[in-house]
Amino acid sequence: MFLTLLSLLDSTVRLATPLLLAALAGFYSERAGVVDIGLEGKMLVAAFAAAATAAIHGSAWLGLGAGILASVMLALLHGFACITHKGNQVVSGVALNIVALGLTAVLGNAWFEMGGRTPNLPADARFGEVTLPLAEALRGVPLLGPLYYELISGHNILVYLALAIVPLTWWIAYRTRFGLRLRAVGENPAAVDTAGISVTKLRYQAVLIAGLLCGIAGAYLSTAQGAGFQTNMTAGKGFLALAALILGKWKPVPTLFACLLFAFADALQTRLQGVALPGIGEVPVQLIEALPYLLTVLLLAGFVGKATPPKASGRPYVKDR
Repeated sequence: MFLTLLSLLDSTVRLATPLLLAALAGFYSERAGVVDIGLEGKMLVAAFAAAATAAIHGSAWLGLGAGILASVMLALLHGFACITHKGNQVVSGVALNIVALGLTAVLGNAWFEMGGRTPNLPADARFGEVTLPLAEALRGVPLLGPLYYELISGHNILVYLALAIVPLTWWIAYRTRFGLRLRAVGENPAAVDTAGISVTKLRYQAVLIAGLLCGIAGAYLSTAQGAGFQTNMTAGKGFLALAALILGKWKPVPTLFACLLFAFADALQTRLQGVALPGIGEVPVQLIEALPYLLTVLLLAGFVGKATPPKASGRPYVKDR
């Protein structure tokens, strides 16, 4: 029973990683006042670029770099539409998602002729598991040994990177001048502008960071969690990340717990498929697969209280003359 619970929690950490990276990407963008519906599209493009590059060059690190580059390019496009040209941020984000879905399928089919998929990546073209010091030696220690070996050790480096970015993001947001300005530009850009700080520059910096984090999230999906790219492999994870950001009330640490909650529901639904529950019997697969999304709807419906976004979120800044 204990090992089963550890295995479930281990899956939760792995499944939470792309959600967490995308949610933190949304944190930077939306804290700066730029709504980012396009997290899904940036992750998808990054997943394809990472898998395609890793398949051709046989390097997971080159794949990660290509994924970040592709995601940052889309982030710049979003910034160009929303910051420079004051376009509708929601429409721009939706457009990015549609473009990413079509572009990855077309390029995948044209380049690899595998129905939009990329070739399966060999082990040396993926991010492998990292065994932490003393994990093997402590494996036999009751309780703490399996906890350290099964749950804490054995993840790939992107998992540890994602977890490390949470306190880093908190420190940047609440303990640095850049973070203070970032939060201020999402609340009152006119005041920031009056202080002589460029609103445009700050918002571009925020969307670039969002692109970087979405790139890592996408590369994780295709070169760490998976062994290649499949059409629409993000499957709504960008929207779940946005929901986690809202549940976390645009704060990094609560957002982490929201991502873990969604990931736990996802890990649970995988294990419940085909299992007869006591007094209920076997639950239809479709209903079990919808568990994370049902949980999202229920939580967003009001179980977490009022969530107030940054005041200037979604509003292009037009300087008074």
